Amino acid sequence: MPGALEIPAAIALAAETGRYDGFVALGVVMRGETYHFEIVSNESARGIMALTLDGLAIGNGILTVEDEAQALTRARPDEKNKGGEAAKAALSIMKLKERFG
Repeated sequence: MPGALEIPAAIALAAETGRYDGFVALGVVMRGETYHFEIVSNESARGIMALTLDGLAIGNGILTVEDEAQALTRARPDEKNKGGEAAKAALSIMKLKERFG
């Protein structure tokens, strides 16, 4: 994707195909010198949450960080493993959807 703002749109398009049970949104938004960081962080999260409330199983693994070191710490499987946590979240929501039918 070109950026984090486009991730919700891509998930929505993929969901329309009916071929997927769940999604994992992965990306990094790094703070820069402008207010753009807040817009991208907030709106990508809002878009993903809206899709989740519409019934899609999505794990949000979009990192919002100050610098590359924070991104690497959060991404590495042997450290914070936020991508793995997002995948587990998506699987948990999928199980809930199955349970509640």
